[in-house]
Amino acid sequence: MTSPGRPRIAALDVLRGFALCEILLANIQLIANDGTAVVTQPMGDWDPWLGLPIFSLLFGIGFSLLLDSAANRAHRPRLALLRRLLVLLAIGLVHMLLWPGEILTKYAIVGLLVLLPSSWLPRWAVAGSSAALLTAAVIGGGGPLLIAGLFLLGSALVRYGVIEKIERSTRGPVLLGLAFAAGVASALWAQAGMRAVGATTYLSSMSTLADLLLAGVYVCVLLILLRTPLRPALQFVFAPLGRMALTNYLTATLLVLAATHLLGLPIGQSLTTAYLVAGAVLAAQWLFSTLWLRRYRQGPIEWLWRWATWARRSALRIPTG
Repeated sequence: MTSPGRPRIAALDVLRGFALCEILLANIQLIANDGTAVVTQPMGDWDPWLGLPIFSLLFGIGFSLLLDSAANRAHRPRLALLRRLLVLLAIGLVHMLLWPGEILTKYAIVGLLVLLPSSWLPRWAVAGSSAALLTAAVIGGGGPLLIAGLFLLGSALVRYGVIEKIERSTRGPVLLGLAFAAGVASALWAQAGMRAVGATTYLSSMSTLADLLLAGVYVCVLLILLRTPLRPALQFVFAPLGRMALTNYLTATLLVLAATHLLGLPIGQSLTTAYLVAGAVLAAQWLFSTLWLRRYRQGPIEWLWRWATWARRSALRIPTG
């Protein structure tokens, strides 16, 4: 989702791939059970739904990067973005037939109602709206307001030039990560105090705040690690998944349903089976993504989405020779 003259931002691909893994771990038993809640989360006390806030933030970032690209490529750039969101809505509605808990439909609707209109606002208004929506979402315990706030936060980070520097900064992620970690500790301490005195009114708000701050910690830790010798390993593992995130998100549902209904694996009843199938799905997707990207510029669904966005077909195969 970058312009032709702008190199890909590898850190965003790594973050997207990491979030994709968390989302599969969070959803795999729910997908296998056709959306019915499970008693135990696949990752136990660690909440893998943290991948969704990261994914939401990245969606807002990608949208604004694409808006920059569209401004240089189209006479009516917002029309291209409108087509992009409408096609995403159509994909999400079809995907919902297989997995009622899918997120693409919500992303498209929130994008149409919040993200696209915000493109006419000055950046300070986008940042202020993000803060207001995130505050309201924390008080209300999450929901669409959280998605909208994170969308706008991602957009604001692009418009203030933060994303341009994301590959070059270490101090910023370190300081932010420490602040987020302190916030998580404070939120958990507050939760413990509320439970001790039986004050449950704001427990949901504290839980949402802690999850949001913990997602920020994960993002900062990954950005810091990308500035170390671990960068090649992180890119090797997560970037192929992240570059084909939409394709992998959709095919994960098909693979999990096939393993459940065709192979009869007890994914919804067994945590061990859920772990093994999730690992097998991610391994297969990583291999497919790695091999595919050696010959093609984008994943197959990403390419079709790009075609719909610009209303013209772009080259898919990487030239050889």
